[in-house]
Order: sequence, then structure tokens, then C-alpha cells
Amino acid sequence: MTTVKYDVVIVGSGASGGAVAYTLAKAGYKVAVLEKGRLLKREEFSKDELAYCRRDIVTPSLFDEYHVIEERVDGKWESTPTYDSGWSFWNGNVVGGSSNFMSGMLHRMHPDDFRLKSKYGAIEGANVVDWPISYEEMEPYYLQAEELVGISGKYQKHPAEPPRSTADFTQPPTNENAVVKLLDKSCRELDITPLVTPRAVLSRDKGHRNACYYSNFCGSYGCSSGAKGSSREALLMPALATGNLTLKSNTYVKSLHTSRKDAVDYAVVVDTISGKEEKIYAKMFVVAAQAHESARLLLNSANALHPNGLGNSSGELGKNLVFSAGGSGEGELHEDSLKEIKFEELMQTGLFVNRSILDWYFIDHWWDGKFKGGSVEFMFEHQNIISRARKNNEENGKMVWGTVLGEKLTERFTKSKKIRFEIFNDWLPNDNCFVSLDKNHKDKYGMPVGKLRLEGHPQDLKVGKYIAKKCEKVLEEMGAQNVYSSVSSAPPQNLVAGGCRFGNDPKTSVLNKYCQSHDVANLFVADASFMPTGGSVPYTWTIYANAFRVADHIKKKLKAL
Repeated sequence: MTTVKYDVVIVGSGASGGAVAYTLAKAGYKVAVLEKGRLLKREEFSKDELAYCRRDIVTPSLFDEYHVIEERVDGKWESTPTYDSGWSFWNGNVVGGSSNFMSGMLHRMHPDDFRLKSKYGAIEGANVVDWPISYEEMEPYYLQAEELVGISGKYQKHPAEPPRSTADFTQPPTNENAVVKLLDKSCRELDITPLVTPRAVLSRDKGHRNACYYSNFCGSYGCSSGAKGSSREALLMPALATGNLTLKSNTYVKSLHTSRKDAVDYAVVVDTISGKEEKIYAKMFVVAAQAHESARLLLNSANALHPNGLGNSSGELGKNLVFSAGGSGEGELHEDSLKEIKFEELMQTGLFVNRSILDWYFIDHWWDGKFKGGSVEFMFEHQNIISRARKNNEENGKMVWGTVLGEKLTERFTKSKKIRFEIFNDWLPNDNCFVSLDKNHKDKYGMPVGKLRLEGHPQDLKVGKYIAKKCEKVLEEMGAQNVYSSVSSAPPQNLVAGGCRFGNDPKTSVLNKYCQSHDVANLFVADASFMPTGGSVPYTWTIYANAFRVADHIKKKLKAL
């Protein structure tokens, strides 16, 4: 007779998996988290630029595990494995997932993001729907995430700022570079309101975690002080302390098995070191492997009872994949033309820019029309010194070496500093953006890899380009030189959602409003897969909040068993 060791098995240890594990372990339930990647201790997170930009130290080798990307070329769909293109869709396959490496620029979604179709109406070629829940239902969980994860900031009333049930953040903003004086003044000159960016980085010590030490290497790097609000630091470590959580790293989940139509029996897993395969039983299963991989797992769990994939009676599994649309731009602040602040202050390393603009979150201008806009984050260029140097090793289209290269790098690193902006606007869900299984390619564990068809909606580009022009004017007002922007339909690999859309109708959605499978009663999907639309901000705060909401519902279900 099979012994069920766990109340809940969670596949994935990132933001959503950590939130569910924390809630249930704290409530006294026996939980197992299955994570394909390894466990890195805090002191193992280095600031090695080569390791993070040239080696696979936190993601699988594309020769072992990969995706197939399908894009339209000259009117035809062409498929390319990522081991050929080098375009990786893996994000932090270690305990804590990609939350270890985020920049931590977090915003709540606006109430109107939950009712996008009602607010703006249908858009031709886009599968926009309202969410089955409201902002008001999510707000307590936004607050819970803010407090437990540790989000620092300063609230300022603004038409695009969602309402709060508390007056302000419990952590003040992280320390800021003097460039914010110039940025703030330039925005005011243009009648733009700059806002302090909420950031999942502690400005003060919190429990076992130390405040930020301003290493200058934050986004894309793991945190050595515990300041960053990763799932590993903020949630998994406290959950492990309860004695109720079993963390099984180096554990790859091949499929979820069902012997009856409405329930998962066990997960089929492989130890990535020994290659040993086993079955792990539980009362309930939560999939939280990142949107495209969660959909792939459910598709790979097809059997006679679920011939089109686990929980896919609607046929919607894998469909309506969304990313974050937008783009970026930058300009150079030079020593000989700098305004308002001293050059030495600008060149101080480690301090954050910490400024957001939400003025264009909703566009309602009589000359531009009425449409959903987006948000903007300002920052310095990525501080990976090697990648910065590589961008300055050419002259007249040819590589330079020796003295000439040295002079170029000296000028580049000591006489100017680049300031960037990043735009986040809605990636509209559409019929040509989804994940399916590739029939011809398998990973090293013998499982079909995910095939991602990628295509954005024309509206995405229109919005991104509109905002980019506004941002260029801000940089020009600051006195920046060589200002430019780039907005494209290429999706960012680190912001993936959709594929397991939630909704009230089982015929048009995969999950119900609690992210529980319409078809399989003991199956939940807690990562960003549930999102029908992504809003115009990074998803992470919403992922955390929703996972806490889902965990509360699972608690009620377990209590009733």
C-alpha cells in the first residue's frame, strides 16, 4: 500500500512556489518542494561577471535542456531550437528560481488591469478578457507580500497608483544616487510626476536578513546579504525552520500521474545527479515551474484520461502566452556637460536610481486617442563590466586592441555614465503566442521540449513607441547625449505569463478563480500561468500576492479533508 508522505507537493521553488510553501508549512501541513536546480547558499552568490554572462552556472546547458522557438519569417513559421540560436528561456533554475536574480522593481497592478476588456473594450486580434477576481480581492495579499517579502518604498498619491489599505511601506526606500535630483527636476520641467520605485530590496535589517550593502551588482546577480526579496530568503528559509517543509533540490519532474480523471496520484521525478526515478505522492499538487514550463509539464502529463494534456478539457492549455511588451532606451551623462549635480556624485557606485513614471499608464489625450499605456523604470546601465567593455571595443566597424582599446575604455568608464529607461506595457494575448510540445525534440530526460510560438500584437508596438518618445525627452531635458530608444516585438525571456488562464467558464479557461484546475480537483497552478493579461508593470508582486491567495484557499481545502 502506498504511503502518502505529504499533504502538498509543489513543483518549483520560485516566487509562487515559495509563497505557497511558506503559507502551508506555517499552518502545520507537510509540504514537499521539488526543484530541478541546486541549492545555493547565500555566501555562494558571487559577483563574477564572467560566470553570469558567459557560463551556465544558474541555468541548464542548452545542449541538455532547451526550447524550440517558432517565429514568422517572410510570412512563414520557422522553428529553431535554442541550442542553435542561443536564445535561452531558462530563468534561474536554482532554489528560489529567478526571484534570486530580479532587479526587484515591483508595482501592484492597477484596479483597471483586472477589468481591461470592460474598461477599454475588445481589440481586434487580441484575446483580452476581464479577470474573474478584482483588485479589492487581491489587495490584502499585495500587502502580505509587501510585508513578508520586504518591499521598500514611499507611497505618493497618483492617478495610476493603486489604492492601499495602509498609509505607506514599512521599509523606507533604498539609498539613491544624486542623479535623482537631476531626473526629478527634469521631469517637473516637463510636467511629469516622478515616483519612488517600490523595490524588493531591504533598506533595513529584517529578521535573519541584512539590509542592502549596495554592491553595485544587483539585477541578474544573487544577493549575498539576504536583502533581496527572493523566495529563497524571504519564504523558503522560514518555511524550512518550521520542520514541515521538505526541500528536494536537483529533482526534475517528468509528469504528473492520474489513475482517475479528477485527481493526481503522484509526481514522476528524476534525481538530476544520480538519474534515479521515483514517484512522490501527495493529497494535493501545486505546479509553479514558470508559465511556459508549467504548461509543458501538464501537456507532458497526458494519458488516456486526459488525452490532450492534464486538465485540458477546454483545449486552452498553453494558449494565450503573454510577456511584457515595451522596450528600452538610454543616454550618456558626460562630465563636461553635467547639470545640477557634481560628476563625483553621479559616479558613486551601488546606489539606486529608484524612479518610476506612471503618467502614461493610461492614455486619454484628445490628440492621441484613448488607450492603455504603460510604466517606465529608470536605472543606470547594467553594471556587468565585461559586457559594458565589449560594447566599446570597435572603431569604424573594426575591433581595436592595445593602447587604442585602453584609451577607449578609460574614456568610457571615467568620463561619462549611461542612464537607461525600461518600458513595460501590455503584451496583448493573441492566437499566435502559445506553448505546445515539439514532436521531434526531447530534453536529456527524454521528455518533449516546449515549442514557443512567438508573435506580438501591433498595438504593443504602438504603445511602446509612444512612451519611448516621451522618455527620450526626459533624458534630453537632463542633458544626456546620444539619446536613443529601441522598441521591438521580441519578448523578454524573464517575464512570461499565461498558458493556464483562469476564469469562471471551464470551456474557455484552464483554472477557476482560485487557480484550481476545472478538471482535476487536487491540482493547482500558482505561477504567472494563471494571468489572462499581464498589466503594464513587472509581474512579480502580483505573482507573490496571488500565490498567497491560492495558498489560503488550499488551506481551506486541506482542512475540509
